[in-house]
Amino acid sequence: MKNETLRRIWMLTKLCIRAPGGKLAILYCFIILALNLFEIQLAIKFISWNKDFYGALEKFDGNSALRQIGVFGIITALSAGQFLIATYMRQLVQIRWRTALTDISLEKWFKHKAFWHLNTDEGSKLDNPDQRISEDCRLFAERMVGGGSSKGGSGGYCVLDLFTGIIGLTTYIALLWKLSDFPLSFTLFDTRIVINHYLVWAAPVYVLISSLLTHWMGKPLMRLNIIQQHREADMRFALARTRESKEAIALENGETAEKDIIGRRYRLILENWRQRINREFILGIFTRPYYTTVLRIPIFLAFPAYLMGHVALGGLMQLGSAFTRLVTTLSWFIFSYKDMAELAATTNRLAGFMEKADAVGNTPSPVTRSTSPDNSLHIRDLVVNNPLEQRLIHLPELTVRPGEAVWIDGPSGIGKSTFLKALAGIWPHCSGQVALPAGKTLFLPQKAYLPLGSLAECLTYPEKPDDMEHVRALLYHVGLTCPRHEKQLDKGELSSDYRLSGGEQQRLMVARILAARPDWVFLDEATSSLDAAAEKQLYQLLRTSLPHTGFVVIAHREPQGLGSFRRVSLWNEPTQTTANAPRYAVNAMENQLAY
Repeated sequence: MKNETLRRIWMLTKLCIRAPGGKLAILYCFIILALNLFEIQLAIKFISWNKDFYGALEKFDGNSALRQIGVFGIITALSAGQFLIATYMRQLVQIRWRTALTDISLEKWFKHKAFWHLNTDEGSKLDNPDQRISEDCRLFAERMVGGGSSKGGSGGYCVLDLFTGIIGLTTYIALLWKLSDFPLSFTLFDTRIVINHYLVWAAPVYVLISSLLTHWMGKPLMRLNIIQQHREADMRFALARTRESKEAIALENGETAEKDIIGRRYRLILENWRQRINREFILGIFTRPYYTTVLRIPIFLAFPAYLMGHVALGGLMQLGSAFTRLVTTLSWFIFSYKDMAELAATTNRLAGFMEKADAVGNTPSPVTRSTSPDNSLHIRDLVVNNPLEQRLIHLPELTVRPGEAVWIDGPSGIGKSTFLKALAGIWPHCSGQVALPAGKTLFLPQKAYLPLGSLAECLTYPEKPDDMEHVRALLYHVGLTCPRHEKQLDKGELSSDYRLSGGEQQRLMVARILAARPDWVFLDEATSSLDAAAEKQLYQLLRTSLPHTGFVVIAHREPQGLGSFRRVSLWNEPTQTTANAPRYAVNAMENQLAY
């Protein structure tokens, strides 16, 4: 692995350790290591058992052979217990580490509105953040401590096994050195060659050649694994988008087009998939024969000692068992290559996500933002650009007093919604000065957001409903009173067959304003799906219920029902020399309020 990948692995590990319950997880890791050391002792006992059992067979000693069968049963029972307890402890650590990483990822994702910037800003745009939070946190925990269910309960090879492997390696080398205290002698090109303890030297040479071949054949798998996960996530996103937009697709007869869109993404998956299976096939040309012969090669290598009379049959099987243990430990890299490649890919994706999320918070805002001393909204020299840094709006100055209402209109596409995003602080392509009121503010977009939850939770979002009678009263005031709404009021989540029309959703947003009772409300086409009469009625309800609330309303038509308001009109003037920057005009309406 590269140094940067190792640094990121250590960074994520420290986050897991420092999280709540991290010290207890470390204790579990030490218990797992102790159990693994116990496994090594059982392996040494099993190596000795091979000598005793096959020695008894060679001597036709039935009583000793039966006794060794009983010993074998005890070793097997202890080994099974060790495996089950260690696996259980691994899964406990995995749960804690995945929980820690998920909590940290969610914290970073929602802090400084990174979930917005990482999906909209070209400079920091991130693909599939949902995959990185839901899947990569799980994979990292599995590959670090094991205990996953994807590998038949063992979780595959993991980093925690590396520490046990080092201890086992020294133990098995010392044991094999002691057992193979005889030389291998042969003549090569008229030269007599004698190798003492040749089995000890044969093991690393055998594994080194195997490791180099495996690395050379399997190196491209890391890149292909990353690409595969990206493309799988892209297809899931396309399918989810089709599900969310099913009504529009059905009305516009877009089934064929959607099928083609999803089909293109699937073909990209197939293209990379074929490359993966080709590479895995090439890797398997070596690893599969290696895996199936690794238990036989030790017998073949120890066979000369048996022929020369250095060991009996029991000793031969003991040497073969010890050599197998040593080779298996040295072969950890070979057997775990794919898992380590997945760990590296997972680490880089997850750490990259966290680093980009942190960068969002460290990026200075181009707009000088402050809290207004008089609880008014003050805007000075605000310039709003598009992502290509082309000017959309230039507002030299605007002040809105508490309780006032301002109607902002202008041609479609001029940037009115972007202007509201700039006020909210989520648009990076802008400059100027904005002094926001100190009171409670509420920004509502044109498309209503309904979170996963009951109708009451949708109404009071982002707060929790605490008075169901008040919620029912609000629904009544905005015209959402019928049995189908009542049934969804306190359900855990809205039923799959429950749908709100665009107008009903906007009525619900008005109820949300009434529930929140903010000091300032910023609305972006929040009543565009309603007819003029219903819109006027709801604006009157807002003004009557919230007489001291300031309103900034973006709309194409006059917001009747709000009472007195000022109008800020934005339009393009082609004769201007400032790259067609929009002009603005402020007019007093109804009660002729002065600007």
